[in-house]
Amino acid sequence: MSIPDSNTVEGDTTLAALSHASALFASFLGPILFLVLADDDDELVKQNAKNSLNFQIVVFVALMIAGVLSFVFIGLLLFPIIGIADLILVLIATVRANDGEVYAYPYTPDLV
Repeated sequence: MSIPDSNTVEGDTTLAALSHASALFASFLGPILFLVLADDDDELVKQNAKNSLNFQIVVFVALMIAGVLSFVFIGLLLFPIIGIADLILVLIATVRANDGEVYAYPYTPDLV
């Protein structure tokens, strides 16, 4: 008998995974949509959508900082790094959420 993971929560794993994957196409709107449409008792979808929204807020702030720094050409190097990091972390989160895990992005504060 295995011990359940403390990050594992019961709920719809497909919607939880889509709450992360939707951020690739609709940045803020995807996670907000899944947060609003989640059933009241589906903690897996709610927690994953909140974590995804928090991460997309951090990515947005990073892109704004890179935009300001692009005047001194440092930001031009940051844009692709931020984009690749966003893609990789969202894909990891999607797979983990599909396994029924609440994925918390690294270095992301709880803003929502």
